[in-house]
Amino acid sequence: MSGYDKAAVLKSLNRILELELAGVVRYTHYSFMVYGYNRIPIVKWLREQGAESLNHAHQAGELIANLGEHPSLAIGPLLETHNHDIGAILRESLEHEKESLKAYHELLGLVEGKSVMLEEYARTLIYQEEMHLGEVDKMLRKPGDIAAAH
Repeated sequence: MSGYDKAAVLKSLNRILELELAGVVRYTHYSFMVYGYNRIPIVKWLREQGAESLNHAHQAGELIANLGEHPSLAIGPLLETHNHDIGAILRESLEHEKESLKAYHELLGLVEGKSVMLEEYARTLIYQEEMHLGEVDKMLRKPGDIAAAH
């Protein structure tokens, strides 16, 4: 596990940890703010996203500890627009997920060809985040629309 800038990798992992912890709070909050006929499946989906964010935070924290450092206790930025229609919640979610995806790409750039463990971690999370972005994009489409919303 050498050949990469350990300080930069740790900074990147801590940023990922903070973003994922913000995701836990964000998705939990969103789940409280859903009203209407489709509330139950949307709340379930939002809470699943929060659980996934927590799992991602666990993974990042474990990697930081594995590298012999102390994981951050901070949390990433939390946006509160007080706009709670489903479309607004999904658009905010999309922006948060794009920021997380960017962080995973940055980590990959730091470790690619230098650490199989960290490279595979970054690639796996990039895959998951890209799939999630696709799901959110499909949810933002009007029924019958095939073209991507964003």
